[in-house]
Amino acid sequence: MQYGLSDEQEMIVSTVRRFVEAEIYPHEELVERTGEVPAEIAAEIKRKTLELGFYACNFPESVGCAGLSHVDFALVERELGRGSMALNHFFGRPQNILMACEGEQVERYLMPAVRGERMDALAMTEPGAGSDVRGMTCAARRDGGDWVVNGTKHFISGADHADFVIVFVATGEDQTPKGPKKRITAFLVDRGTPGFTIRDGYKSVSHRGYKNMILEFDDCRLPQAQVLGEVDGGFAVMNEWLYATRITVATMSVGRARRVFDYALTYAAEREQFGQKIGKFQGVSFQIADMITEIDAADLLTLAAADRLDKGLPANREIASAKVFASEMLAHVTDAAIQIHGGMGLMDDYPLERFWRDARVERIWDGTSEIQRHIISRELLRALGA
Repeated sequence: MQYGLSDEQEMIVSTVRRFVEAEIYPHEELVERTGEVPAEIAAEIKRKTLELGFYACNFPESVGCAGLSHVDFALVERELGRGSMALNHFFGRPQNILMACEGEQVERYLMPAVRGERMDALAMTEPGAGSDVRGMTCAARRDGGDWVVNGTKHFISGADHADFVIVFVATGEDQTPKGPKKRITAFLVDRGTPGFTIRDGYKSVSHRGYKNMILEFDDCRLPQAQVLGEVDGGFAVMNEWLYATRITVATMSVGRARRVFDYALTYAAEREQFGQKIGKFQGVSFQIADMITEIDAADLLTLAAADRLDKGLPANREIASAKVFASEMLAHVTDAAIQIHGGMGLMDDYPLERFWRDARVERIWDGTSEIQRHIISRELLRALGA
């Protein structure tokens, strides 16, 4: 890996950062206060992203997009991480899994998604199946040439704005020496399909305005043409296209941590107590040193994992390491920033209490810290036959 960014990468960083500062920051207080993103603001962010040429920049040039490398896209996500999740959702990064579309699905789902004409969401998690994807009970059964789906999904981000949802459901079961093993299939489901309901989910303390939704399927009939990939091939689709979602959590954690650090550093340089700037006190200056060290380490770990993907190298362990380290780093940094600010850090005069709340979910979604540690240790031990 080459340390340091190229001129083109520096341009990507500065362009996205300016966009976030100009188009995202000004609306954050409104979203935080109301828990909603006004439709006109969402539309304006999407329009300006399209004009900028960054909409669906995680998709290849073959479908008319920017075709950024994994490292380049990690830099985009890092800068977006500085802003509100609810607002930067409209910067537009459709699920890469849509590249698995075939035949008529390309013009019905893939191309409208990358052009910003239709928005998607991804649905795997269920009330009884979070980290244990094989434990899902939302299931589809064959009925003639169709599939009939029944069950519930929850914690589905982006479904409030989605025109269609990529849903993973159980379509069978195999008996194995370790017990029953669900077969999983991915389906493309349009909003408004009979038997398919999207409703409000739970009220979260993290990322206000970025809602989690509940999806309900009640004898929802889907034709075979709605299958994404192969029947019973859902895990293959996931493994090919969803491997990098954890990098998004890591990179956005780094971006948010850098914004938080800027607040803490400025405050330490300006705030006076006992006749001097508080940054002169070792108790504060050492925290500043630890914060930037952890941030830089998480940044490099994340970019190194993305670089392995660009080189076609195995990166599962490295991505898990980046996700667990960066998300836990963000927790440390937001907590330290509040400590440096003292009581004012917990007041809503500053955005730090928001960053503190927002940081909590990063250690849970897209695979908990415990799951990431399991992935890391499993790969290390398997190499030794354990």
